[in-house]
Amino acid sequence: MGALRESWQNIVDLWSLIVGLKVTGKYFCYRHRTVHYPRKTVDNINTFRGPLELVPKSKDPTKPKCIVCMMCATNCPCGAITLVKKKAPKPTPEELKAEEEAKARGEKVKKKKAPKEPARFIQDFSLCSLCGICVENCPVGSIRFSNDVYFAVTRREDLALDLLARLRERAGEMEKTLSVEQEA
Repeated sequence: MGALRESWQNIVDLWSLIVGLKVTGKYFCYRHRTVHYPRKTVDNINTFRGPLELVPKSKDPTKPKCIVCMMCATNCPCGAITLVKKKAPKPTPEELKAEEEAKARGEKVKKKKAPKEPARFIQDFSLCSLCGICVENCPVGSIRFSNDVYFAVTRREDLALDLLARLRERAGEMEKTLSVEQEA
C-alpha cells in the first residue's frame, strides 16, 4: 500500500511540474513589462498618485484656491490632513475708536471677517492611503495628487508635508523658468 501511495504522489508531483512549466512557457514568449530605469521611462506618469498638492489661484500662483471649508480634513479616513484657518485681523486703535463711536450713535458695526485662506495645510504622507476622498470632496478643486514619481525621504518626519510651502516653492520655480525663457 505504501509503494502505491508513493507512486501516486510522484505522478501528482510530475503533473504539477507540467502545469507550472506550461504557465512559464506561455509567458516566456510575451513582451517584457519591466521598464529598465533610467534607460527607459514609463509614459503613464500623469496617472500616478503622489503626495497632495494645492492648486494655485490663477491671479496669484503663490496662494491656493482653498476656501478652508474643511471638507478634505473632515472626510479623510486616515486623519492625514491638518488644516488651520487664518484668524481675523485685530482692529487697529483707530478702527476700535470708530466702532465705539458708531455704537454710541446706534449704528450696526460690521467686524472684519477672517480671510478664506489656510494658515497651515499639512499632509502627513505616512498616514495617507491615497484613497482620493479628499480630492473628490473638495468643492472648489483646490487639491490634487502630484505626479512627483521621484518623491523620496530618508526620515519619517520628512513625510509631514507643508503644502503651502510646497506651493510657494513651485511658484518660485515657475517664475525662474519663465525668466530664463524670456532671456533666451
